[in-house]
Amino acid sequence: MNNAIEVSHLSKTYPGFALKNVSFTVPQGQCCGFIGPNGAGKSTVLRIIAGLAFPDSGDVTLLGKPGSDPSSKGEVAIIFDQPYFQDSWTPIDIEKSLSPFYPGWDCARYRNCLKRFGLDSGKKFKDMSRGMKQKLAMAVHLSHPTKVLLLDEPTGGLDPAARDELLDIFREYLLPEDRTILFSTHITSDLERIADKIVYIHNGEITYQGAKDDLTSSYCIVRGSRLPAEKREHAIGLRQTDAGYECLMALCHIGGLPPETVTEKANINDIVVYMERNEKNA
Repeated sequence: MNNAIEVSHLSKTYPGFALKNVSFTVPQGQCCGFIGPNGAGKSTVLRIIAGLAFPDSGDVTLLGKPGSDPSSKGEVAIIFDQPYFQDSWTPIDIEKSLSPFYPGWDCARYRNCLKRFGLDSGKKFKDMSRGMKQKLAMAVHLSHPTKVLLLDEPTGGLDPAARDELLDIFREYLLPEDRTILFSTHITSDLERIADKIVYIHNGEITYQGAKDDLTSSYCIVRGSRLPAEKREHAIGLRQTDAGYECLMALCHIGGLPPETVTEKANINDIVVYMERNEKNA
């Protein structure tokens, strides 16, 4: 399988923060969830991939071309947590302004997307809800031939119904097998539904990359009244409670726990929460 995105040894230093030798790949045709706490470096990496920031060192390859190659830019789209259009523009104004920059712009498809997404073509951008603004941004990117979609917290702040509708739009985007999504989000339940792969970044460093199912099948939540001393080093995000303790633990380490111990499957959100707690307790 070819890689749509290859990030190799990216480093970037800002006051108080640094990306440190970040490397990962996103196979073509997949949705990759990009997760980590606030300030971990997700947005910085996405901006570098999109060509909106420049690394101190390292390389990005998009669809087999150097990230700096202008010919790759027309096939890459990015949607931030807040789309940036002029407040006074309507969807028709946006089409008039943007379509000249995209040789493959499909006017009929854009109008169809507006209709299907329930967007009023005469409504000003400033008067739209957050969900409507995100759907408008997606209508734009579905109307020209992109192959890579970069999403930076696109569903944050949306109500459940709006999030569900937007996820359906992302799934539709992926139907052609040559399209790829890199999806940064704190709402890990979205990734449970749509992601094939997970990349976890913490303090500017990649700490995990691999299949989503491999990640969630590697850990479980452990609860009990007594944690044997020899198991304490394997307890991730250990928290003492009135009833005993709870923690995250890799499946390979749960053998030998007391019989009364309760274990349950961990989801992506559980893994993130316990790992972050572990870091704070270190």
